Amino acid sequence: MCGIVGYIGDRDSTPIILNGLKRLEYRGYDSAGVAVLDNGSIEIRRDAGKLSHLEALVNDTPLHGKIGIGHTRWATHGEPNIRNAHPHIGSTGEFVVVHNGIVENYLELREELVAEGTVFKSETDTETIVHLVEKFYASGSNLEEAVRQTLSHIRGAHGIVVMSSREPDKIVAARVGNAGGVVIGLGKGENFVASDLPAILEHTRKAIFLESHQMAVITKDDVRLMDIKGTPIAFTVQKIAWDPVAAEKGEYRHFMQKEIHEQVRSLTDTLAGRVDFDKGRVVLHELKLDVERAKKIKRIIITACGTAGHAGMVGKILLERIARIPTEVAIASEFRYADPLLDEDTVVLAISQSGETADTLAAMEEGRSKGAMLWSNVNAIGSQAMRIADGCISMQVGPEIGVASTKAFTAPLLDMYLLAVYLADLSGTISPEKRFELVSDLAGIPSLVGQCLDREPDVLRLAQKFKNMNHMLYLGRGINMPIAYEGALKLKEISYIHAEGYPAGEMKHGPIALIDRNMPVVALAPKDPWYDKMISQIEQAMARGGEVIAVATDGDTLIPDLTDNIFWVPETPWMLSPVITSIPLQLFAYHIASLLGLDVDQPRNLAKSVTVE
Repeated sequence: MCGIVGYIGDRDSTPIILNGLKRLEYRGYDSAGVAVLDNGSIEIRRDAGKLSHLEALVNDTPLHGKIGIGHTRWATHGEPNIRNAHPHIGSTGEFVVVHNGIVENYLELREELVAEGTVFKSETDTETIVHLVEKFYASGSNLEEAVRQTLSHIRGAHGIVVMSSREPDKIVAARVGNAGGVVIGLGKGENFVASDLPAILEHTRKAIFLESHQMAVITKDDVRLMDIKGTPIAFTVQKIAWDPVAAEKGEYRHFMQKEIHEQVRSLTDTLAGRVDFDKGRVVLHELKLDVERAKKIKRIIITACGTAGHAGMVGKILLERIARIPTEVAIASEFRYADPLLDEDTVVLAISQSGETADTLAAMEEGRSKGAMLWSNVNAIGSQAMRIADGCISMQVGPEIGVASTKAFTAPLLDMYLLAVYLADLSGTISPEKRFELVSDLAGIPSLVGQCLDREPDVLRLAQKFKNMNHMLYLGRGINMPIAYEGALKLKEISYIHAEGYPAGEMKHGPIALIDRNMPVVALAPKDPWYDKMISQIEQAMARGGEVIAVATDGDTLIPDLTDNIFWVPETPWMLSPVITSIPLQLFAYHIASLLGLDVDQPRNLAKSVTVE
């Protein structure tokens, strides 16, 4: 998960930046670099691999200066090598940038820049940013304005930090959407910028957090904030508690809220190094799979518990639709007692955030004893589920402190999509054109999640309205049926409100008897192949006097005639829609629990990893 650190002041910036990057190492990365302004010119050191490689490089060829920026990178565009590592410098050597996020329209921007004579040195989307800044500066803009113009040309969610030898007394930072945070640390005669607080806490406890669509011009003695149109913004300096746990929460009240907002970054990291958007390909090296073995797979059994099980239910639909491999979902605690029929052409795929869940490990052992191939999809590197598997897809979400999983739910949704495309490609069950289409659809997902997060105030409004309900019914169909289950589970876990997830088509076979004004119905009705059926379910609930909360796609004209309680989500390819529809349900559960004054991060009776049966 990419990290950013910047410094401007009277001290040597290099050790400050390197130490700051170390404090972000837990996020994961595949390359690192630092750029320092020294005697009027920008010097860069970059290397693939761990920070120790970069530190050795800096020791061999030192660089010193009082202003600099650094970065740790998960590759999203281009291999994790030296030339693709950040920071990226422009053609004139006078502008340099570090960046978190994905430039969704980088291919068309790159073509335009190449046509104008720009020579690219890397395969990254980020390099388009520095060339655009350089281009707009040359047309008469100052650095601040050049960054502003660049932001108006690039699409997606971004955290960007830029410096230039042309204006050596400042750093310009910007945040658009939710591709990770941008925090500015205030010192005496020096200032800092980073993607997260741990990078700068040893130097200052005074911080300013940029909101989406805000920019900052940072000098050693001053900080100015404005929106990306240039309108000045007043800001509040927050004093961060010395408690390291509280400090980790940063601008958020609870870890769960922070982790919900980290999903733009965690999903970007999920794609990193696995998706080649230029070639329309997915590669999952950790599975250790070749064409011959892929073609022998006749069946996949996904085994998991709780939230991970709901991700597996989405995975079943994706694997069957895309890879055309028969797939089942088995609750891990029941799997080994069912005496399952397994052989060497069956894959048992375990999904587990912790990788130490006892029931899931027991299910894997059952698969091993009957000759099946074992795969795991886990967040905890080095966990038991990872160690005993024949192949693994590691979740790239970083630590998840809140007991109720959020970012470790949406990441496996993408992991299952990637797996389906990868298997389809290896086994030859998909055309190159369809594969390219499916891969291209992935590029916009982090930005779409960011759009959902921007609508948090609307979710809070409905949470305030429904926080005193005692029961709720969540309904979904098709690929969003598991999201109804997950939404209900989240509400139960942290608010202690009784909620049931149900297949919408089954409502009339029993649960419809419960519906009245005291039993709100949450209906997942995005524009997908089941949309018309969901409209019918909503009408049935309304006819029984029920109050409906709908999850609906922007521009829908039918649902506003049925209910005023709507979580609007952006239009999304239907096979990726569960990633998007889950966001407002996570926020809804979070805000209800928070409004009720409950312990959101550590709900009663629950543990992050269930290590007993």
